[in-house]
Amino acid sequence: MTIILDPTDERVPVERQITPRPDTLSGVVGLLDISKPRGSVMLDELERLLAERAPGVDVRRYKKPTFAKPCPDALRIEIRDACDLVVEGLAD
Repeated sequence: MTIILDPTDERVPVERQITPRPDTLSGVVGLLDISKPRGSVMLDELERLLAERAPGVDVRRYKKPTFAKPCPDALRIEIRDACDLVVEGLAD
């Protein structure tokens, strides 16, 4: 069993289903930088690893204008329409 902790409020744990991992990775993977300092460092490494280990994957990079506000609707729609999977990079 996997436990996910929600940093916003752990007084009442929320149960969530984890999506099973596929055996292979293919399609379009979006990497979203939320514009926090050094977030791009982790995403750069992930992009390098994907290129090395999953050559059939098309990686597309995206960046929020600021981490202080939600992702703009237009950018969310663009990512939704273009990607099969999204990784969001958080850092400080």
